[in-house]
Amino acid sequence: MYRICKVLNHNGVIAFDMQDSKEYVLLGKGVGFGKKVGERLEKPAECTVYSLQVTSSRGNASELARSIEPEYLEMANHILNLAEKQFGTIDKSILFPMADHIAFAVKRLQKGEKILNPLTPDIQALFSCEFKVALHLKEYLEKEKGIDVPNDEIGYVALHIHSALEKESVAISMQMAAAVRECVSFIEEQRHIHVDITSLSYNRLMNHVKFMVARVLKKESLKVNMNEYVAHNFPDSYELARIVCDKLSKSLRVPLEEIEIGYLALHIERVNINE
Repeated sequence: MYRICKVLNHNGVIAFDMQDSKEYVLLGKGVGFGKKVGERLEKPAECTVYSLQVTSSRGNASELARSIEPEYLEMANHILNLAEKQFGTIDKSILFPMADHIAFAVKRLQKGEKILNPLTPDIQALFSCEFKVALHLKEYLEKEKGIDVPNDEIGYVALHIHSALEKESVAISMQMAAAVRECVSFIEEQRHIHVDITSLSYNRLMNHVKFMVARVLKKESLKVNMNEYVAHNFPDSYELARIVCDKLSKSLRVPLEEIEIGYLALHIERVNINE
C-alpha cells in the first residue's frame, strides 16, 4: 500500500511505501488521475515503480523527481520500458538522469541550438540495438512536441540505455566509444587506409576493442597468450597493436595487460588483408 506524497500529473505520482517506509515514483497511464496528496492506493497493474533512494552524477533521485517536468519522466519511462522489452532486466535508476538529459536537450532544441556528438557513428555501430531503441524518442518528440531530434542526440540517449544495461556510468560508455574511435583512427593513419564503418572489418575490430576496454575497466583477463605466435607471424601488426595498447592505456588511465596485444594485432592484420 502506498500513500501519495505528490501528484506529478495524470500519469505519475510520488508515493510513500507504507511497508518499507521509502519513497517511490509510480508511472503509468492514469496513475495520478483524480488522486490527492495523502490518499492511499495499491500499485496499479500497468505501472512502473522507481526508487527515490539513489544518487547519480546528475543529483539525488528524490530532488530530480520533484524538479524535472513530469512529461520528461514519462518520456524516459517510455524508452526504458521499450528497452526492458528488448533486452530484459535493466537498471531502472537511470530514469532520472535520462529524463533530466532529455529535458535539457529539448530546451536546447527549442531555442534552435545544435546538439553535436562527434562519436555518433561509433555509438551507432558499437551499441546498435540501444540506438534503435533510442530512436523511439525521435518519433515520440516529433509527435508530442513537433521537434526534430538529430541523431547526435539519439546517440547520447543510446549511451544512457547502454549504461542501464551494463550498470555502468554514461561517462564510461562514452569513454568506450571514444577509445574505439581513437584506436581505429590511429590504425587508419598508420596504415594509410580508410576502414569503412559499415564493413565487417570495422565491425570485428570495433567489437574487439569494445570488449578489450570493458575487460580493462572490469579488471578481467584473457586466458590464452597469443603474443609469441602473432609477433612471429605478423610483426608489423603486432608492433602497431603494441603502440595502440600503450595509447589506450594512457587514454583510459588504466594499464592494459600485455596479453591484449596479440589479439588486437590479429584484428589489425585482418583489416590489412580485407582493405
